Amino acid sequence: MNFNIYDFTSFNQWIDNYLYTSLSPFWALIVEMTIIGLVFLTGYALVGLFLVYLERKVCALMQNRIGPNRVGPFGLFQTIADLIKLLLKELISIKQADKLLFNLAPFIVIIASFLCIAAIPFAKGLHAMDFNIGVFYVMAVSSMGVVGILIAGWSSNNKYSLIGAMRSGAQIVSYELSVGLSLITMVVLAGSMQFSTIVEAQSDGWFIFKGHISSVIAFIIFMIASTAETNRGPFDLAEAESELTAGFHTEYSGIKFAFFFLAEYMNMFIVAAIAATVFWGGWMPLHIGGLDGFNHVMDFIPPFVWFFGKTFVIIFLMMWFKWTFPRLRIDQLLTLEWKYLLPINLLNVLLMALMVLMGWHF
Repeated sequence: MNFNIYDFTSFNQWIDNYLYTSLSPFWALIVEMTIIGLVFLTGYALVGLFLVYLERKVCALMQNRIGPNRVGPFGLFQTIADLIKLLLKELISIKQADKLLFNLAPFIVIIASFLCIAAIPFAKGLHAMDFNIGVFYVMAVSSMGVVGILIAGWSSNNKYSLIGAMRSGAQIVSYELSVGLSLITMVVLAGSMQFSTIVEAQSDGWFIFKGHISSVIAFIIFMIASTAETNRGPFDLAEAESELTAGFHTEYSGIKFAFFFLAEYMNMFIVAAIAATVFWGGWMPLHIGGLDGFNHVMDFIPPFVWFFGKTFVIIFLMMWFKWTFPRLRIDQLLTLEWKYLLPINLLNVLLMALMVLMGWHF
């Protein structure tokens, strides 16, 4: 077995062959699923912790503040200390709350993000599931998260939670249209909904460049709509502290609150990863036609470095949005989607279809 950081396919096949020769097919499948589950759980926790720390540092940078700098070097252990605090805090039961739904809601929200992240290719041969309808699958399972938010707001028996949940539901359902149409625009260019095929199609140039102005419009709309769909500022109307205390998770404490908190950051990672995959070539290196020496140097950088580098650049842009722009009103938020983004998106899909039909793309 040759382990290759540029292609994990042979490594995965070696593990698969070893398990199936050592165990019965049933137990081999169970062990494989357990390994993948543990890897995702570990990665989920580490990425979530890092994003919380990163957000505090980016916020401090944007607003000329210091940020975490006491607990550990550069404040690195502050987020871990917060995690321990949340895990040890008492779970407060709410009178007259619907206990079954109240306890179920955080799990629905976090499971939806787990289902999404399973379809994302992190490097060549490094993905859990490679569906031929990957884009459609992600759009479908990501919409489950709003169910958990609505249940959390309603079951809390709190008027602020209910208003926050209703706002969030209206916001997510509205902006899902623009996210979906932006992805459909790129599916038209790629000719496939399979993420691995979409990445391979960008080996000679990322779609953000190959699709001309239509790709740029789709990327800008995707960034705006996905920021709104993940309830992040300046679109965080569901958690407007000055109006609704903490919104739909006002009544949650301890690990249940941590689930909502973690899911928000992981949803940001997921939409950034999808943007990096569909628009910026995923794990594909940057290649420029005619510059063979430059392209050869770019090929030396491992694919997973390219993927995470692009993803964190997009995450930085989303954090930049949050700490730069003031929060919108709810009517402004919905007007932006229904009167501006959606019509532009519909026209952009037609423009991309025309470009592909006429062969005007690179």
